[in-house]
Amino acid sequence: MSGQSCLRANEWICGEYLRTRSQELLDATAQHVLIALSSVVIGLLAAFPLALLVRRWRGLAGPVLGLTTVLYTVPSLAMFALLMPVFGLSASVVVTGLALYSLTVLVRNILAGLDAVPAGTREAARGMGYGPARLLFEVEIPLALPALMAGLRIAAVSAVSLTTVGAIVGHGGLGNLLYAGLDSFFRAQVLTASVICVLLAVLADLLLLGAQRLLTPWTRHIRSARASARPGGAGPGGAGPSSPRAAAPVSGPPAAPAAKAG
Repeated sequence: MSGQSCLRANEWICGEYLRTRSQELLDATAQHVLIALSSVVIGLLAAFPLALLVRRWRGLAGPVLGLTTVLYTVPSLAMFALLMPVFGLSASVVVTGLALYSLTVLVRNILAGLDAVPAGTREAARGMGYGPARLLFEVEIPLALPALMAGLRIAAVSAVSLTTVGAIVGHGGLGNLLYAGLDSFFRAQVLTASVICVLLAVLADLLLLGAQRLLTPWTRHIRSARASARPGGAGPGGAGPSSPRAAAPVSGPPAAPAAKAG
């Protein structure tokens, strides 16, 4: 209707909503990012020693991977309900729940990346005088980065999505606006919160993809060499087959489960 406020008309796209509720949107977005980021960081800090334990003692593989998989199958509402007696109605419930969900992806990807490091590369490093810690942090982890970053991208996108479910305990970031908008059928709020949530997920994935490309420049040389080696290619080039870097995994292992939907 001509001349009528888009808020009064309850339109899906409303610039007046963005102008009048900008601070509310910024606060919700900041809470959303903080919860998702905290959960991924805590999940990574927990997954790394677990992956090292499994690699050191293979007998732990079944219990650790089985437990993380079972945690992943717990529905979000049930997970938050189980954590509330410990943390109460706080953001810690959401952060801890999302961190537990990320374990199954991160542990498997870190373990797969470390297992993919060629034995010859380890022997060469030991022959050069590398101790266990230096071998891990200067040789194995850099070579495992493509698989690790692939798992991190899945965990980050999943965390951004699942943070909205935290609205049931009042700490869902954009999910709070989304659920309130659905209850009142406030179209502009529902659409705006949903779009910002999608943009956050895409932005997180692109940032981690960019970080992966910066941290693993040798994977681009490997892909170029493989493309050149194909029939009709420009010829061999890039990293040679004897280079330790040539054996580094180019992408994450297929064993990682898909992002949890909710």
